Parts: sequence; structure tokens; C-alpha cells
Amino acid sequence: QVHLVESGGGSVPAGGSLRLSCTGFDDISSTYCIGYCMGWFRQAPGKEREGVAAIKSDDSITYADSVKGRFTISKDNAENTLYLEMNDLKPEDTAMYYCAADFIARSVARPSLWNYWGQGTQVTVSS
Repeated sequence: QVHLVESGGGSVPAGGSLRLSCTGFDDISSTYCIGYCMGWFRQAPGKEREGVAAIKSDDSITYADSVKGRFTISKDNAENTLYLEMNDLKPEDTAMYYCAADFIARSVARPSLWNYWGQGTQVTVSS
């Protein structure tokens, strides 16, 4: 059973920072995944859900171009927690942020393929 729960969202001014957390990966984090099986996505009002960052079992990472150099994804296998450190936030980062996972590798470019999702945590960045 996979039950993902995000936390850490909030409202910050431009240039601020937030750290999102996601728990509930117990079964997935114990499974070696060759591709991307854990990741962060976001969806702004009126826009499609997009991949933000994802991480493999070997800690290989991919980021969306829009967040490179500002966001950092990491995981704590002992705590079964996925993190997204977000720095230098911009108003265009405003969105509902979701963590997602799967037992098999999924494409970050195709959120609809991922099977397990959290309820989301809102991030609002004011200018």
C-alpha cells in the first residue's frame, strides 16, 4: 500500500525558500528502480501538470529547465521521505505541488502514467 502525504507548502515572497516533504514511500523506496520512480510535479491553475524533478534509486536526478539551479530533490531512505528544497522562488513557481511514485520507471514528461500521488501542497509566491 502506497499512501503519499506532502507537507511544507506555504506563501512566500519572491526570492524566498520552502522545503517540501513527502512520506509514504515505504514499499517503493525498498524496491530498486532503474528509472525514475519518485518525483515532484506541479500544476498551476489553468495549466497541465508538469514534472519538476525526479530521482532514481541510484540517486540520479533530473530537473525541469525552469527550476535547475534553484530546486534540489533528495530522498532519505531511512526515513522513507522525499524532499524538494526550493530556493529563489519566483511568482511563476506558484502551483499545487505533488509528489508521485511508482514501482516501475515512469517518464517525468508523462505525469498521467504515474500511479501513486499525494494530495498536493500549495506553494504561492508573491511578487
